[in-house]
Amino acid sequence: MAVKKPLVLGANGKPQQIQSGDTINVPSAQTNVVQAQNAEAGAIVIGAPVYMFAAGQVKKGQANAAGTANLLGLVYDVSISNGATGGIATDGVLTATTTQWDAVAGTTGGLTFGTTYFLDPTTSGKITSTPPTTVGQLVVAIGVALSTTDLLIDIETEILL
Repeated sequence: MAVKKPLVLGANGKPQQIQSGDTINVPSAQTNVVQAQNAEAGAIVIGAPVYMFAAGQVKKGQANAAGTANLLGLVYDVSISNGATGGIATDGVLTATTTQWDAVAGTTGGLTFGTTYFLDPTTSGKITSTPPTTVGQLVVAIGVALSTTDLLIDIETEILL
């Protein structure tokens, strides 16, 4: 069987064979997960937003200060105990039960389809469908609900109010 090269758009906008050494970048449904240690006094649950506290360590994020609003991602594992290492989803789709999302988003029945969720400014480790509006807080969009159980993670750079 012969190896065939796919056609791509060249620099001039015209189709050409892919050049040796080039790669094709395509969207992926894969969730990217990094490992980090929980530096909180207690467990951190699935869906909780976290920031890098120290090298390889995370704590629960909150939109009340620049340091705690610079998010790494959302907890991927069901729970990460204090001092334990677990997965943090940095992008992709995070799936949790409606009960698990209720614990993180303060909702009943999970997420609301099509709703954008933000980092909560009043409670660490929580997300909210209401963006912060108080001067001194930070607006950090976390992602959009695809269903009651799936959140498409798209963490944006924080905006200071």
